[in-house]
Amino acid sequence: MCGIAGIYDTNCLGQEQRMTVLNMLELLKHRGPDGVGVYSDNNVILGHARLSIIDLNTGKQPIHNEDQSIWVSFNGEIFNYIELRHELTGRGHTFYTQSDTEVIVHLYEEYGEAFVEHLNGQFAIALWDKKLKKLMLVRDRVGILPLYYYKDRNKFLFASEIKGIIPALDKRPSLNPSALDQLMTFWSPVSPETIFKNIFEVSPGMMMVIQNGRVREKKYWDWLRENDGEYFEDSEERLAEQLHDLLLDATKLRLRSDVPVGAYLSGGLDSSVLVSLIHHYGGVPLRTFSIGFEEDALDESKYQKEMIDHLSTEHSQITCRNIDIEQNFNETIWHTESPILRTAPVPMGMLSGLVHEQGYKVVLTGEGSDEVLGGYDIFKEAKIRQFWARFPNSHVRPLLLKRLYPYLDISKGQGQKYLQNFYGVGLDNVDVPYFAHIPRWTTTARCKEFFSDNLRCQLNDDALEVMQKSYPEMLSHCKPFERWQYIESKSLMSGYLLSSQGDRMLMSHSVEGRFPFLDHRVIEFANRLHPKYKMKVLNEKYLLKKAMKQYLPPSIIKRYKQPYRAPDIPSFFTKGNSSYVDELLSPDRIKAYGYFDSKRVELLLKKIKQGRAISYKDNMTFVALLSTQAWHDLFIDSYTRSEQSIVPCSIRS
Repeated sequence: MCGIAGIYDTNCLGQEQRMTVLNMLELLKHRGPDGVGVYSDNNVILGHARLSIIDLNTGKQPIHNEDQSIWVSFNGEIFNYIELRHELTGRGHTFYTQSDTEVIVHLYEEYGEAFVEHLNGQFAIALWDKKLKKLMLVRDRVGILPLYYYKDRNKFLFASEIKGIIPALDKRPSLNPSALDQLMTFWSPVSPETIFKNIFEVSPGMMMVIQNGRVREKKYWDWLRENDGEYFEDSEERLAEQLHDLLLDATKLRLRSDVPVGAYLSGGLDSSVLVSLIHHYGGVPLRTFSIGFEEDALDESKYQKEMIDHLSTEHSQITCRNIDIEQNFNETIWHTESPILRTAPVPMGMLSGLVHEQGYKVVLTGEGSDEVLGGYDIFKEAKIRQFWARFPNSHVRPLLLKRLYPYLDISKGQGQKYLQNFYGVGLDNVDVPYFAHIPRWTTTARCKEFFSDNLRCQLNDDALEVMQKSYPEMLSHCKPFERWQYIESKSLMSGYLLSSQGDRMLMSHSVEGRFPFLDHRVIEFANRLHPKYKMKVLNEKYLLKKAMKQYLPPSIIKRYKQPYRAPDIPSFFTKGNSSYVDELLSPDRIKAYGYFDSKRVELLLKKIKQGRAISYKDNMTFVALLSTQAWHDLFIDSYTRSEQSIVPCSIRS
């Protein structure tokens, strides 16, 4: 990983703009603490903050081609760089480093804008073609690495994080009301929107070309492919073998590094698969890291220990106490740069801190398996709700949900009412692409009951309509299960799991995460699998379990899926009232920022302090309110206090 930043301007750039880029990089130094590099041309300045992982001695960026007509500032990893380098050398290209970055400039020389199709990796790329005066910004296929931009008539700014753009703005940043509305429905804004007004992200699988002051966008990859309707016809055993081989190769590629590589071990199926592959085939010492919780209901240490003993891995663990959530919450928002709806990112930041303390810069992690291979409970729920929708008045069909959540006491009237209210919503919309997501989105949207009248007046577009407009036309031709997978990958996964809970928490401690399940070859293989191989009746990730059962204890294969969660409301009231909670949610501060109704917020706090706020909605709403207020304090108020800059020291705990 690393951090990149830069400026493009149709006017000539000079020393003042070069200093601006250095200031932008200063706010990204947690992403790249090992060095800074800057390249300047008349119309572009490329900046780079380095986290050295491959080619420690000569891989300093920005990097150029032989005649220095092409320059690149790059964040990420090209995992197939060895094979690409060999191919390019055979075609006459000369290399001056051993880095994976240098293959990018030579690939561009060879293939032009199609160079990106040859990359197997995770990346945010800024490439400058000096002869054509063309700047290209490219983001990896699924959105593992972040990349943001701001543009006006003459100027184009970009950076790995939004805080890197803010020093180059001509005015104070502000909140994007529509993005907040979307976030409080889908957990993140609909790409390319961000929570900052007029600052956008380069969407996953997208290339932006800036030339002669004009911007052209090109989608070079999407989760759905033209041949999605053509399924593999091989036997189940053969498909399991192919999946095993693909995952093994994807894992091996992601072990390439000039520094030691570790792995996260949650105790679930996905991380257990990866550490098993590393153990049996990786050829490197197996070093694992995990997090536990003081609350038994959230803790998976039992299963983590089972895998540790099974593989004899060298392991480090950290335990997250409730008080840790409160103490690290504001710093978490500084790194997410966005409001969040649950506190789950906070422990992930603590875990990356443990990895850093142990001297590791790289970890493999299991994100993406549920989206790619069909593992989420939301998909199971949707299958039951489809069955229920045929007879919506049935009292028996919704009881099938007991198979998903055996710990729910739904034998009593209150349990039946809960099922009806939560999962029964949207039964009359079974054919819409987002049918699986209706219960979650409906519940999340209840946070918006706290919006102020002023904020409501600024909302012009319905969030659900915006989301639907982002779907490709071919989605309508897919099977329902494939639609649900696509929507999950494009909303929760890319906007939240890989961002607020992923890259931002990893890079807060200069740790790079690598994701074998998100190798584009694995995704494209999975897209050719009939949905029955992903979820067989209600058995999630069926083919993955079949492919990996020889390596894993039966208890890991058969255990109920436990979603990763962290404590919410209790964390902030463990030892009385939190001073910064009282401050940020005070009537005066609520009114000053203007996003929420102060009376409603006051009633929620009263309910919390009386011990009556125990529902999912209460917890989500509290975290949404607090994180939005904290976001404003850190990025809007801090800008004012520090005279057109933002400073990490404004973080309060």
